[in-house]
This record gives sequence, structure tokens and C-alpha cells, in this order.
Amino acid sequence: MSAEKLSFEDQLKQLEAIVESLEKGELPLEDSLSQFEKGVKLTRQCQQLLDEAQQKVTLLTQNGETPFTVTEE
Repeated sequence: MSAEKLSFEDQLKQLEAIVESLEKGELPLEDSLSQFEKGVKLTRQCQQLLDEAQQKVTLLTQNGETPFTVTEE
């Protein structure tokens, strides 16, 4: 399954596993570079998902209105 179809949480778990693997320093250089490249891609995709979520929150809360505001009738 491509990273683009994974949920934010799944992408973040993959990114954490890559970081842990790279921090151990046991991978050959070629594998380390490959993992680093994958990590950069995941980071960008996670950031895009966060940006999209922030835009949705901004739209929902503009004009001081939120979906959680109780209005008196």
C-alpha cells in the first residue's frame, strides 16, 4: 500500500520506525539513504495532511463560530 493511501497515524508510525532504524546506525549507507529518502517523503505527506486539517479547522471556526458553540434560541 502506498504511503499516500495510509492514514496519518500509520504514516507517522512508519516514520517513527525509520527514525529508530536510522538512529541505531546499523544499516549500510545505501540502505540508510533509502530509508532517509522514504522518511522525507513521509514527512512531507504528514505535513500536507496536517495543513489540510488546519484549513478545515480554520473554515469551521471563522467568524468566531465553531461546531461546538451553543446558541440560544
